[in-house]
Amino acid sequence: MSGLVIPKQRRIDAICLGRAGVDLYALEADTDMVEVSGFQKQVGGSPANIAVALAKLGCKAGIISCVSDDGLGRYVRHYLAQQGVDLQGMQVLGAGTRTSLAVTEMKASECEVVIYRNNAADLSLDIGHIDRSYIADARALVITGTALSCSPSREASLQAISYARESGTLVVLDIDYRAYSWSSVEESAVYCQMAAAQADILIGNREEFDVLESLVDPDNRDDDRSADRFLAAATQVVVIKAGELGSKVYTRWGEQFSQGVFPVKMKKPFGSGDSFAGALLYALLNGLDLQSGVRMGSAAAAINVSGDSCTEAMPTLPELETFIARHEQEMALC
Repeated sequence: MSGLVIPKQRRIDAICLGRAGVDLYALEADTDMVEVSGFQKQVGGSPANIAVALAKLGCKAGIISCVSDDGLGRYVRHYLAQQGVDLQGMQVLGAGTRTSLAVTEMKASECEVVIYRNNAADLSLDIGHIDRSYIADARALVITGTALSCSPSREASLQAISYARESGTLVVLDIDYRAYSWSSVEESAVYCQMAAAQADILIGNREEFDVLESLVDPDNRDDDRSADRFLAAATQVVVIKAGELGSKVYTRWGEQFSQGVFPVKMKKPFGSGDSFAGALLYALLNGLDLQSGVRMGSAAAAINVSGDSCTEAMPTLPELETFIARHEQEMALC
């Protein structure tokens, strides 16, 4: 039985804060960048991915972000609107900012991704862009760690968390550590710790928890010890992911369990975490228990890595339910 208290009957189910950009996927699978013939564009960025995941499952999702006043920024806004994502919190900026761009091969492993984050529009999000009433209209606020990587987005993110706590909005922090976004591990640890101290749900992989704890417990590699640290503060649920080994889940009310992965033929090594977070949050927002939510998250992650992009490979609810049912039938025959 979940001990989470999630507000009901608010206009928005969940608002995702942070980057919304463009991904360019190689048209040919298992092909080096120099040999691909072209690329297909899709919307990307963890918060945008999670917002789309929620919307495709049937939630009313919103996003707080900034995009540039150009064709790529317009494309991001158009796509998110088509998916049903609320854009009240989306800002359009000029002044030389650029919507983030990622160019990637399509390989299951050793997949090269080239990231363009110069003058990234999403990192220009400032406190003035954070609408207290918008956050109070949401049942949950999802923050990803990259939004904390530099000012003014850092302060805007922390202010958004403060407004969420004030209004009883559930706070979800996906650590989302990307070394290229930070000047040092220590800087990441300081600011992600500030956010984690106010998060109701904390999600990350083992490496990300190592970074998060690098200043307070640098030698720790133990999942139980990490969970105990954060559950002793504001956090109610800790999810520690371990790739092919699945995930471990810990709660303040004493529940602890593991969830394995759903075996699939993987096409790409990214998108799974965002799909996992979206499906888990969908389940919790719809009154399902935590174990069911984590199982749905694991299934959604498998569907996503077997797809051709991140946002387009986010499953609908019927697709997710069919996938899980088929897996259960296959397991019953074994």
